[in-house]
Amino acid sequence: MTFLSRLTRLFIPFAILLPIAAPVQAQNCIIRATEADQPQYAMPDDPWIYRGTDIPVDPQWLFGEMPNGVRYAVRQNDVPPCQISLRVRIDAGSLHEEDTERGFAHLLEHLVFRESSTFGPGEAIAHFQRLGASFGYDTNATTSPTATTYNLNLPNANRTTLDDSVRRFAGMVIAPTLSEANLAADVPIVLSERREQAGPQRRVAEATTAIFFAGQKLAERSPIGTVETLEGATSDTVRAFHRRWYRPENAVVVLVGDADPQVLAAVVERHFAGWQGDGPFVPAPDFGDPVAPAGADPANPVGEVGVIVEAGQPRAVTYAIMRPWVGVIDNLEYNRRNLLGEVGLAVVNRRLENRARAGGTFLFAGVGRDKISRSVDGTFVTYAPLTDDWETALDDVRSVIADALSQPPAQSEIDQAVATFDVAFVNSVEQSRIQAGSQLADQIVQAVDIREAVASPEVFLEVFRSIASRFTPEDVLAATQALFEGDVVRSVMLTPTPGEATEAQLLAALSTPVIASGVARDDAEAINFADLPVIGNPTLPVSREPLGLLGAERLTFPNGVRALLMGRDNEPGRITVRVRFGAGWRGFESDEAIYAELGPIALVNSGIGPLDQNALDRIAADRKLGFDFEIDDGTFVFQGLTRQEDLEQQLYLFAAKLAMPSWDPNPVERARASALLAYDSYGRDPNGVLNRDLDYLLRGEDPRFRTPTPAEMQTATPDGFREVWERLLAQGPVEVAVFGDIDREATIGALSRTFGAMNLREPLPADVAARGVTFPEAGAQPQVLTHGGDADQAAAVIAWPLGGGSEGIVRSRKLELLSQIFSNRLLDGLRERAGAAYSPFVSARWPLDVDTGGVMFALVQIEPPLLPAFFDEAQSIANDLAANGPTPDELERVVEPSRQYLLRAQTGHTFWLNQLQGAAFDANRVAYLPTIYVDYDEATVEEMQALAAQYLARPGWQLQIVPGANATGNTPSGR
Repeated sequence: MTFLSRLTRLFIPFAILLPIAAPVQAQNCIIRATEADQPQYAMPDDPWIYRGTDIPVDPQWLFGEMPNGVRYAVRQNDVPPCQISLRVRIDAGSLHEEDTERGFAHLLEHLVFRESSTFGPGEAIAHFQRLGASFGYDTNATTSPTATTYNLNLPNANRTTLDDSVRRFAGMVIAPTLSEANLAADVPIVLSERREQAGPQRRVAEATTAIFFAGQKLAERSPIGTVETLEGATSDTVRAFHRRWYRPENAVVVLVGDADPQVLAAVVERHFAGWQGDGPFVPAPDFGDPVAPAGADPANPVGEVGVIVEAGQPRAVTYAIMRPWVGVIDNLEYNRRNLLGEVGLAVVNRRLENRARAGGTFLFAGVGRDKISRSVDGTFVTYAPLTDDWETALDDVRSVIADALSQPPAQSEIDQAVATFDVAFVNSVEQSRIQAGSQLADQIVQAVDIREAVASPEVFLEVFRSIASRFTPEDVLAATQALFEGDVVRSVMLTPTPGEATEAQLLAALSTPVIASGVARDDAEAINFADLPVIGNPTLPVSREPLGLLGAERLTFPNGVRALLMGRDNEPGRITVRVRFGAGWRGFESDEAIYAELGPIALVNSGIGPLDQNALDRIAADRKLGFDFEIDDGTFVFQGLTRQEDLEQQLYLFAAKLAMPSWDPNPVERARASALLAYDSYGRDPNGVLNRDLDYLLRGEDPRFRTPTPAEMQTATPDGFREVWERLLAQGPVEVAVFGDIDREATIGALSRTFGAMNLREPLPADVAARGVTFPEAGAQPQVLTHGGDADQAAAVIAWPLGGGSEGIVRSRKLELLSQIFSNRLLDGLRERAGAAYSPFVSARWPLDVDTGGVMFALVQIEPPLLPAFFDEAQSIANDLAANGPTPDELERVVEPSRQYLLRAQTGHTFWLNQLQGAAFDANRVAYLPTIYVDYDEATVEEMQALAAQYLARPGWQLQIVPGANATGNTPSGR
C-alpha cells in the first residue's frame, strides 16, 4: 500500500535524513591559491567542451586538457560550504564490452572500491565515512551503457583532505587491484544485485530493449551482465577490459568545491597528468543504427514489434519513431530547434492529458524525445489502455497526435507552454547562485555523455526569450512534424493475458491510417486570479511571537489558523509553503481504506471553487506554483515551491482547497482505474508484496492501512470519496509554514487574505485525536507471505517497536545513529563477508506528531535458502549491540557524516522547515532544537548500548516473503 513508499525517504543514505542543524557560525573555508598552485594545462581561451560551438562560454568553469588526454573541468562553489565534489568519468560502459565481457564494466565499478594502489582491501568506504562522506550518497559510482562514473562529495574539505582524496580516487581508478581474491569477493555481490533486480520489471525491460534496439549493441548490453560471463570472469579478463578502456584519453575529471579554481586545477593535474595508457588506444566500437526492415514502405516504416506477456503487469503500449543518433554541433541554432520541438511536445502532451481526463479510452499517454546511449534519437509514444481494448485506445492516442501533426496549434496553447518553460528558466537563473556543487559536477558529466556543451542558466533564459516571442503556430507545427519523422517505427505491447494480442495485430494497428481528432484541443484563454472568488474577509493575525531562532515567528489568526514564518535571503526567489492540517492517518475510519488509497491521486485534481484540472493547469502556467499532497501519521500535508510574486496565489490554492473544495468525479474515476490496473503487479515479486502489505502488518493489521483489493476498490464512488474527504478537509488545526526568500509584511498580508479569511475549523473529535497504532507480536517463527515471481527471489524484514511523540525528539536522533551502526554491520555481514545480499539496510522511524508507530527494522532481498542466515545475523547484531554496544570506530563512522550534514544543512531553508514544522502548536519542536548538534556530536557508545538494550534485546518480529507455488524463473512469453 503506502508504508514502504512513505518510508522510502528513510532508506536513502543517512546524510539526507537527519533533522535540521541548529544555528552554527557561518563557515568560510575557501582554499585560496598560492604561488605553488599554477596549473600547466588550463585553457581559459579554448575550452574543450565548447569547441565548434557559438554557445557563450560559462566563465565560472575552468577547463583543461593534459598531454596524456585527460580532460578536466573545475569550478569554485561554496554550496554547501567547505565541500568538494569529485567526478571521474570513464568513457566505457556496457556498450564497450565484448560478448564474453558482459557485466565487466559494472563489475569493475565494484572492484575499484574494493582495493587499489591507494587503499587496502575494503578500506575505501570506511575511510571516507571517517571524513564525513556517507556511503551511497556522498561516495558512489554508476555504470551506464556508455560510461562509468565515480563520485565523491567530501564535506569539511581542507587543502590536505582535498589533495589526498583526489590522489586516492586517482589511484582507485588508475590502479585497482584486480586479483582473483577480490573477484571472489565482488562477483557474488554483483550476482546478488542482479538477482535483486530480477523479476517482472527487469524481464520486461530486457525484452523491450531487445525489440526497440534490434540489430544494435544496446539490445543485449544491460550493465548488470549475465550470470555466465560474471561467473567466468578472471583477473586476466577483467584486467584486459580495464587496460583497454581505463585510459587517460577516455577520462574526464570534474572537481567543484570551496576552493580557488587554480587550486582545483593544480590538484587534478598533480594526480592525473602522469597517467599513461597501456598499449595502443582503442577507439569506441560502433553502436549501430536503427534500420528499417528490408523492403519496408518509406511512408510507413514499421519495423520490429513485440508482444510481451507478463502476468500481473498492467497493459501498456509504446511505439517509437527512431532515427540514428548523430553527433551534433551544439550551437544556438540547434538549441532553437530543440526548444521549438519541446514546445510542440508540450502541446501534444497537454492534449493527450485533456483527452484522458475527459473520458478517453486510456489512463494516461505521453510523448517524449530521447537520445539514448548514443544509439538512437527517438520519439517515444506510451499509453496505458483502460481496458483490454488496446486497439481502440491506440486509435484514440494516434488520433490526437494526428491532429497535432495536421494543423498548427492555437496561439493560446503555445503561450501556455512557453509560459511554463519561461518560469522554469527564470527559476534556474534565480537558483544558480545556490546550486550545489554536486549538481554542477553532474551537469558536466551529463554534457560529456551526450556530447554537448554546457551553458549558464542566464544563457538559456536569454536564448529562450530571444526566440520564444517569435514562435508561430506554423513553426511549432513544423518542429512537431519533424519529431514524428524517422527511419523506422518499432513497438512493444505489454499485456498480462496470453493470446490477447499478436505481433501481426499490433503491426496492423500501427499501420492502419488514423483519422485526426481535434476533440482534445484546448484553446481556452488564461485565467486571472483576480477573477476568482475570495476566501472570505481578510483578517490580520491577533498575535506575532518570535521563536527566538533566525528571525522566525509564529502568527495566530482569530479563526485558529497558525503560521510560521522564516525569511532566508541566501536562497533568492525560493519559497516553500507547507500546510499541515487535520488528523492524517488518524482521521480515517476502519472501512475507509479505499478512499485513503485514492486521496493522494485524486484529491488535488478534483479542483477548487470554479477551477477544474485543466483550469488549474492554465492558471499555473505563467507562475511558479506547486501542489503536492501526502498523508502523514498525524497530519495531512500540502506543499508547494513558489516565489514572492506568486506567493499569494500559492496560498490561495491551498486555502481554497480547504475552504471551497470542488468534487469533479473524473479524477476519482481515473484514480480508481489506476489502482485497479496496478493491483495484480503487487504479488509478482517481493518488493510488490512489501509495498502492498508491510504497512498493514507493522501496524498490527489495522484495516486503515490495508491495500484495498480490486473487489473493494470497485465499490469506490465519487460520492463516497467526497463524503470522506469533505469531512477530513474540514476538521482539525491548520499550520501554514512559509520559509524562504520572503517579504515578511507582504507575506502576512497574503496570509490574512487567504488562511486568515477562512471560517473557524471543526475540532478533531476526541476519539480521532487519541487514535494510535499497535505493533504485531513477535512469533516463534517468521510470518510468511508468498509472491508469484522468480523462484530465486525472497525478502525478509525483522522489526522492533520504538515509540513516538515530540518528547522523544532527542531519543529519535540517537536511534537514527543506532540504526546506521546496525546497517553498517548488517551490510558487512551479509554483503561483504557472505555475498548473500546486495543492499540490506536498517532504518529507524520515530513519528513526532503521534505517540505510537515508531519502528526500527532491517530489510533485505535475498535467496530463499539464505533467509535463516539473515534473521540469525540481524538478531545476533541486535543482541550484541544490546549487550556490548558498538565500537568507538563504528560510532565515529556514523557520527562524522551526521556532523558534516548538520553543518551543510543549515544553509537551506527547507532543512529548517523540516525541523520546525509543527512548532506552531508544539513547543517541543523549538525547545529541543538547540541541542541537535550535540545530540549527534557527543553521542556515546554507552548511549547506543542503552538504547539497543531497551529496544533491540527482545526477539524481533519477523516477516519473510518467499516464492509461491506459481513462482517461476522464466522469461516473459511472446515476442
